[in-house]
Amino acid sequence: MSEQSNTNVLIDETYEHMRRLAASYLQLESSTVTLSPTVLVHEAYVKLSKQVSDKYQSRGHFLAIAATMMRRILVDHARARHRIKRGGERVRVLFDEDATIAPSRDSDVLALDEALEELQQLDARQANIVEMRFFGGMTVPEVADVLGLSTRTIENEWKMCRAWLRKRLDVEAQP
Repeated sequence: MSEQSNTNVLIDETYEHMRRLAASYLQLESSTVTLSPTVLVHEAYVKLSKQVSDKYQSRGHFLAIAATMMRRILVDHARARHRIKRGGERVRVLFDEDATIAPSRDSDVLALDEALEELQQLDARQANIVEMRFFGGMTVPEVADVLGLSTRTIENEWKMCRAWLRKRLDVEAQP
């Protein structure tokens, strides 16, 4: 199967998953947000399709890269909106026990991105886990498969990541 047709198959297989994920990111945004779930997913897939030289090893590998693309798009969009607003204070980013981190404002997305950049410097694998779980909506077994680790290791690291991010983001939310 050619690289381009492999990408097309993966896009077909993951489109609804990514669209639901995008909708969950954007549902808490204000009514003035111009980015729709469909636009977010399409922008991510346009970027993915331009990476023809990249061979996707599996559905999980494709979702991991798609997660990175969606993160970049959300952060770029939040930065653009933040520049327009000039201001706005950071607020807490909510976590639930699954993988959902619910940023409700552009500043939340920016705070999460800054925290992930810091985590990347401290522990790149943990930053990848957060990105795949949150931005890619991947399950623990899918992340374990992509990273070649046990599900137990991913579960433990995910707990540490959530705790670190909670602490980091709560500190930022304080006046």
